[in-house]
Amino acid sequence: MSSIKKLASETIWYGASSIFAKFFVQLLTPYLTAEFRGSPDFGKMSLLYAAFSFINMGALFGLDYAYFRFIVKKETPRTLYSTLLISLYSTTAVITAAIIFFRVPMAKVLDVSNHPGYITLCAAMIALDVLSALPFARLRHEGRPRKFAFIRISGIIVYVSLVFFFLSVCPHLLKTHPNSVIGFIYLPAFGPVGYVLLANVIQNTYQLMMLPPLLKGFRWTFDRPLWREVMVYSLPLTVAGLGGMINEVFDRIMLDWRLPHSNNYAVYQVGIYSACYRLSLLITVFVQAFRMGAEPFFFRQSVEESAQRTYARVMKFFVIFVCGIFLFVMLYLDVLKYFIQDPTMWVGLKIVPILLFANIFVGIYYNLSIWYKLSTEHTRSGAYITLIGVGITLAVNYYFIPVYGYIASAWATFFCYGSMMVISFLWGQKVYPVPYAWKKLLAYMIIVLLVYYVFLGLSTFSHSTIYRLAIGTILLGAYLLFILRVERKEFRRLPFIGKYLDPRPNLG
Repeated sequence: MSSIKKLASETIWYGASSIFAKFFVQLLTPYLTAEFRGSPDFGKMSLLYAAFSFINMGALFGLDYAYFRFIVKKETPRTLYSTLLISLYSTTAVITAAIIFFRVPMAKVLDVSNHPGYITLCAAMIALDVLSALPFARLRHEGRPRKFAFIRISGIIVYVSLVFFFLSVCPHLLKTHPNSVIGFIYLPAFGPVGYVLLANVIQNTYQLMMLPPLLKGFRWTFDRPLWREVMVYSLPLTVAGLGGMINEVFDRIMLDWRLPHSNNYAVYQVGIYSACYRLSLLITVFVQAFRMGAEPFFFRQSVEESAQRTYARVMKFFVIFVCGIFLFVMLYLDVLKYFIQDPTMWVGLKIVPILLFANIFVGIYYNLSIWYKLSTEHTRSGAYITLIGVGITLAVNYYFIPVYGYIASAWATFFCYGSMMVISFLWGQKVYPVPYAWKKLLAYMIIVLLVYYVFLGLSTFSHSTIYRLAIGTILLGAYLLFILRVERKEFRRLPFIGKYLDPRPNLG
């Protein structure tokens, strides 16, 4: 199997697990928006996840990336895995203790001052997630996507089942059987947000319990010189990762800070923004699935003579697929919007195309970032690029949220990732030239935008949902046929798809 086929095969498995996982989580969007309707709880939950995603990234210290980078070096000692685990376990213990100690002031900052226990749950959630990061990275490096997929999918099933149990089953049982054992399990005063967090903690506990076989070979050996070398490589990536989290989630926090708090207006706006952001799910899922397969693949491929050509081909396939996903979401938005069960939130749907293209940019940036991840000398470059993005994110959100609300946050995300993409491309081509077919890729992105505007123009002739879906289907089919015609030779070389595109045998 060629390197591209192997990447495609692994991405399909990672994609299947990510799509399944995100699909089930996405099913919670209509459920939770209906469950939290008329309350600010959806916004509060979004704020908590935004804040602690940022802390979670910092707690990892980029050691998962470092594992991929150093494990491919033949001279790396066998103590790499043990050294990284000991380092990660030690720092996680300190960070978790600090969060719990400062839970009261943190709860006040995040608008959950009546529930400091939420902060404790978030601390546990982070600790469990970080502790499973290296075992998951080992799975990916060893090319075991099926095991990875099983653990992730079963964990999501546990999470979704528990959310439904806590928010729907328990209140019903408590109402019909007030003196039953359910009274010890479910406390209404804890609030629905608390039980969503508790379900997440139990999910992370389950996943960690499924990973002990990956501790095989672990020894209580700490290689200090190796650890120093790893940290020199990973600390700039940690800065880049923290900056990336600011770009990804800090807009929710700034919406809460920069909008009026009277009548919970700010958290309601955070809820609308977060719910509509989830409609860019399909691109986010594909980018995540791609990263799961591509990160170890890129490092393994780096020792090959044809590495740059492979990276260019991977980029082309990536852009083709995400452009197709953009069209799918926008052409079928009339149906997909019903994942948000609170119609009052549909006012935010205008930000969806902006966020979709922002996620295309960030996916392209992940492809481009290989030039600085391959070398310890250039990891600082990634931090500098991310900090430029952070500056754009903070400045646009700070100055324009009071005027334009969450629309400013959407455009901040767009310009942030767009700028990072362009800077990384120009800088990377000077340091590590890769023959990207950038003119063709740019043309594909312009084409999908034109198709979308054609759809908007044709939609003005009728507001019928059936008419709009029919027009969308025709345009999406036309795009797919165009791509298959232009890139037929490339698609023939892919697994699964390629066999349907083989030229017909000559029977004459």
